[in-house]
Amino acid sequence: MTSAEVDRRAVRRQRQRRRRWWLGTGGAALACLALASLAIGSRPVPPRIVLDALFAYDPGNDLHLVVREVRLPRMLTALLSGAGLGYAGALMQALTRNPLAEPGLLGINWGAATAVIIAVALFGLTGVADTMVFAALGAGFAGMAVFLLGRAHETGVDPVRLLLAGAGISVTLGALTGIIILNASPMVFDDFRIWMAGSLERARFEAVVVLAVSLAAGIAASVASVDSLNAMALGKDLGQALGADPRRTWLAACLAVMVLTGAATAATGPIGFVGLIAPHLARAVAGPDHRWILPFSGLFAALLLLAADSAGRVIVAPSELPAGIVTALLGGPFFIVTVRRFRMSRR
Repeated sequence: MTSAEVDRRAVRRQRQRRRRWWLGTGGAALACLALASLAIGSRPVPPRIVLDALFAYDPGNDLHLVVREVRLPRMLTALLSGAGLGYAGALMQALTRNPLAEPGLLGINWGAATAVIIAVALFGLTGVADTMVFAALGAGFAGMAVFLLGRAHETGVDPVRLLLAGAGISVTLGALTGIIILNASPMVFDDFRIWMAGSLERARFEAVVVLAVSLAAGIAASVASVDSLNAMALGKDLGQALGADPRRTWLAACLAVMVLTGAATAATGPIGFVGLIAPHLARAVAGPDHRWILPFSGLFAALLLLAADSAGRVIVAPSELPAGIVTALLGGPFFIVTVRRFRMSRR
């Protein structure tokens, strides 16, 4: 064995140890933050009572009711929605080879949100499963529109055109959403006012079940195409030479993005920047292999959304700041830094 091979094996072992360390640390941080989110709120709950509510539930104890019926579904919704947005963002960045791609910036969230509003305001559908189906369809139509508008003729997808197309689709769908909401009943307007800010305040167990199923389906679709994603990251021609099928890869990944983004948006409202930040953090930790980027993106995105929701309950206590506003405050500066680095890399 040559010294170069020994060095490469040492580098691989070191990278594997680093990945396992980050995975364990991230999982421990997520567990601690999940427990903290059950205690934080307008009515603080001591950690001991939180554990009692989880493992020795007493329906007659009002603090147990707060933890089990209000904060537990909210915490689970944040975890599952965040993981879904992280996976979707990583898939979109891999497909488009664009570091700025994410469901919120490319109008996918707005497509899902508009479809949900149409389902509720115009068709009277209020079931979680119904709204999530509409959200997935809306995400798919918005994604196709952005992709078609972002194509640069025969040269494929242009990152800048893609971002501009996403901005245009977002503005158009936002205007359509405003027209529908302003002409809806006052009750519908009040409900959507909170939901459109990206709030988890009204999370329920019914949505958690549908989110879990959607996340499992999206992960299964993304895992099926992960090797092709690694090959396509090297370029379309080289990816095909390595055996990747671009059409099949695009189809599997786009279906996963539709399901993941649609379910998350239907449950929490349009929350941006989570799917942008998490994949960048994942690549910094995991390297270029999407077999690791995808799970790390889900982990970091779940941490981000849960932290944003918990912080929103503390910043303006006893009132609440929606998680979508907190992620926008964090994601805005991150987006500016990413744009500057992206422009420098293109020179």
